[in-house]
Amino acid sequence: MKVLPTQLEEGCILSEAVMGQTDIPIIPNKTILSSQHISVLQTFLISSVEVESTLANGEKFYPIEAVKDSPEESNDQIKDQLNVESKRDIEFTNYYHDTVKRYKRLYSEWQSGKRVEIVAVKKCLIPFIEYMIDHPKNFLNMHQLSQKDGYMYHHAVAVACLAAFLAKKLHYPKTDWMQAGISGALADIGMMRIPNRILTKKGPLSSIELKEVQKHPIYSYNMLSQLKGISKPVLWSVLQHHERIDKSGYPLGSNEAKIHPLSQVVAVADVFHAMTSDRIYSRKQSPYKVIEHLCTEQFGKYDHRIVQTLKNSYEQLSIGMKVRLQNGERAEIVFFPSQHVNNPMVRRLGTDEVFQLKSEQFYDIEEMI
Repeated sequence: MKVLPTQLEEGCILSEAVMGQTDIPIIPNKTILSSQHISVLQTFLISSVEVESTLANGEKFYPIEAVKDSPEESNDQIKDQLNVESKRDIEFTNYYHDTVKRYKRLYSEWQSGKRVEIVAVKKCLIPFIEYMIDHPKNFLNMHQLSQKDGYMYHHAVAVACLAAFLAKKLHYPKTDWMQAGISGALADIGMMRIPNRILTKKGPLSSIELKEVQKHPIYSYNMLSQLKGISKPVLWSVLQHHERIDKSGYPLGSNEAKIHPLSQVVAVADVFHAMTSDRIYSRKQSPYKVIEHLCTEQFGKYDHRIVQTLKNSYEQLSIGMKVRLQNGERAEIVFFPSQHVNNPMVRRLGTDEVFQLKSEQFYDIEEMI
């Protein structure tokens, strides 16, 4: 039957592919529609679609005519929505910076010789980790809040949240994904044992300096190994978060069989946030470029399931987000039709023109806006 996109509901099954301006279908035939698919259809201004008369669960589909709001009501609703989104952004930004400040205070205490207390670490981070789990769209912008000055603290908080998020997406029980989060927060505390002249060096490190930096997982492990209340998975994750399954990592050059599963989760979270953040010696890259880099050039170094989970999560969360393109134009992400996360279908803001980034020269995504 032919229906309007506004009449669709989750579970509808396409009986004909939805085509755009290219030979590639926007949504293939027999797709079971989700809320994201329905949003894509409305964004593409698709006038009607053909669906089967039964839903995916076997129930009969009875399309109901959508009720259109008056222009006044629509404008008021848009304004209200913008106000809500603005308040949420402010709430997230404030909560994030407050958590970073509290983590910095803990880190300063450890630098001055105080022992790490796991209870204090959990009190600092777990509420914010749970907040991020409940508000996952904030992951799309969290890397933009990171700063060169104090990068260590920003990195610890971000890796903690992302590691917990990925572990939860991979269906680890809460106990385990919380341990992934704590591991992410503590993985780099051994950096305080590295001379500051090395950490703040703007040019390339010498081979001797690089070897010293690569000892930081061991320093982190030694600082934590004698503590009460710390689990073995956290210790392994801290020690192994720079190990790679192709044995190219450090400090031990372990192979896949010897790397703890949570270590591999923390490893992906660690490298993703590092590459998407401004650091003393490197500029940030867009999350989409980094994910594509992990999927292609770094293939074989990280657990493919974890990288794929990161990719799928960012694709799902990015639908409807505004981005700035490499040429300065602004666009809205509407769909990811291929395997390349860096090449979604986008709509130029202020127009109805929809195109795929890979088909246009110099149109890579630069950053979220």
